[in-house]
Amino acid sequence: MTGRRFVALLRGINVGGRNPVAMPDLIACFEHAGFGDVRTHLSSGNVLFTVNDSGGRGRVASSGSKLEAAIEHALRERFGFEIPCIVRSRDEFAATIEQAPADHGSELLRSDVYFLKSPLTADEVLGELPELREGVDSIAPGPGALYFSRVKARATKTRIQKLMAMPVFRQMTVRSWKTATRLLALLDDD
Repeated sequence: MTGRRFVALLRGINVGGRNPVAMPDLIACFEHAGFGDVRTHLSSGNVLFTVNDSGGRGRVASSGSKLEAAIEHALRERFGFEIPCIVRSRDEFAATIEQAPADHGSELLRSDVYFLKSPLTADEVLGELPELREGVDSIAPGPGALYFSRVKARATKTRIQKLMAMPVFRQMTVRSWKTATRLLALLDDD
């Protein structure tokens, strides 16, 4: 199948035994919803897929918010519980990776990407963010994301839990830098 490549980042599945979803069932759900070339990466809710130019069997358009709504509906129908998802096109995902701070992912840091569900913006989150620990934590805005790193040697001193406890955190999903860069490589594997 030819078409535009996307990644769906699902939030809160297969975490600590909660919201279990088998990857073959997840693939089947996406295929049933009309998406092509469906594959998963890890068991934490990373789904790569293609939308053909007519929008999958004509049932979904290829804009991020419409795809998110269609996928969330399909997931709820298939699994019986809410699974928030954030969708990025291959180019949107690549822009997020390319615009990361120069040291993001360095050997001295534990680095993550916090993907934001539209209409949430990085500026909104930064405006609400409690003070992080100087000399340990660093955070920077990016396109539809926040780049968060903590110094490996002092990682236990991080204050990122304060962000994770905020209501706005429910509009985000986190991927390690290693997973994010691997997803981009998989999006380019065609």
